[in-house]
Amino acid sequence: MIRLLLADDQALVRGAMAALLDMEPDLKVVAEVGRGDEVVDAALAQGADVALLDVEMPGLDGVAAARALRTAAPGCRVLMVTTFGRAGYLRQAMAAGASGFIVKDTPARQLADAVRRVHEGLRVVDPALAAQSLAQGDSPLTERETDVLRAARDGGTAADIARDLSLSEGTVRNHLSSAIGKTGARTRAEAVRLALDNGWLLS
Repeated sequence: MIRLLLADDQALVRGAMAALLDMEPDLKVVAEVGRGDEVVDAALAQGADVALLDVEMPGLDGVAAARALRTAAPGCRVLMVTTFGRAGYLRQAMAAGASGFIVKDTPARQLADAVRRVHEGLRVVDPALAAQSLAQGDSPLTERETDVLRAARDGGTAADIARDLSLSEGTVRNHLSSAIGKTGARTRAEAVRLALDNGWLLS
């Protein structure tokens, strides 16, 4: 029996996935959580073999949760199951130790098969995302430009961002200008959107 942990902040989605997977004779959902910072404790407490993680969750995002699991419970394999089929997310998830990455509209039979394959130590990646990831390449943003764009997501002023990151306003403006140029955006808001779409702003 493969013991599963489901982590998704949408209770309806999480419940539906649990119901589908529990119908499989060799799969058993032993824990469900709605926050990324609850993943490690739940996996350890329930002895999960495979954790199915959403990418965007409160507390910790799925990539950070996968990274934490790799350290705290290296025997628990990670399968990212997400609405956001973005190549940048795929690259970051694999770098964090995930064994698989599929989108939520994957048919139930394929989802169950993906769980089994990940449990066996194989990698499972949505083929369209894999091709997109290879074509797209890595993030062009520096670490500090990424930090500044993350801070800009909430729409604060340069002064707000400078205060949050302990930088000068001039430095923030320089990083924003550079990030806008690298993403090919026309505005700060567009740069944030493009970086989010490419999965470059995950922690």
